[in-house]
Amino acid sequence: MSHTSGIRQAQKQKTRRALLDAALVLLEEQSLSSLGLREVTRAVGVAPTAFYRHFRSTADLGAALVEEALGSLHPMIGATVSVPGDSEERIARAVELISRHVEAHPAHVRFVARERHGGVAPVREAIRRELARFAEEVRTELAGQPESAGWSGDDLLMLAQLYVDQMLVTASLFLESREAAEPERERERVTRLATRQMRLIALGRRHWLDG
Repeated sequence: MSHTSGIRQAQKQKTRRALLDAALVLLEEQSLSSLGLREVTRAVGVAPTAFYRHFRSTADLGAALVEEALGSLHPMIGATVSVPGDSEERIARAVELISRHVEAHPAHVRFVARERHGGVAPVREAIRRELARFAEEVRTELAGQPESAGWSGDDLLMLAQLYVDQMLVTASLFLESREAAEPERERERVTRLATRQMRLIALGRRHWLDG
């Protein structure tokens, strides 16, 4: 690669990054279905035609944001499920990890929570695919734990989906707590609620094969 083409490529990546960042900021106040490409390019300071050098449409931009947002969620989900210790320790650590993730990536959490059931079909599908992949990975992690002895693959996948859904719900609640009248008190309430909900899943897991 020549020096000139290298500079061009670096500038292209810089502009793409700026478009993604600007969209993420704008999406804090609106849904992707209402976001216009001119709004994004104006925020970056480039011509609307520049948008199409990076994305085919706002839906394509949204799909790129899904990859980025769920990429940041991926380590949190893996760490949450693989936390060592007994059930209570795992739950406490898992809830703390989710809370920290929200503090570090609030815009990503907001985007996924809003667009998971939003009006842009390709983005909904991208989120669905990524979450299904996460569930498969969680199932693999769960299968290696002693508590899973005797479980069928389908039942382990169902349990994995419960964990993934619960993590996303908990992340959304922690996100909302940041805007509460008393954020710290609301965060404590969410922590207690999430702990009880995950304890219920763990209790069900423990007794699933009893029947």
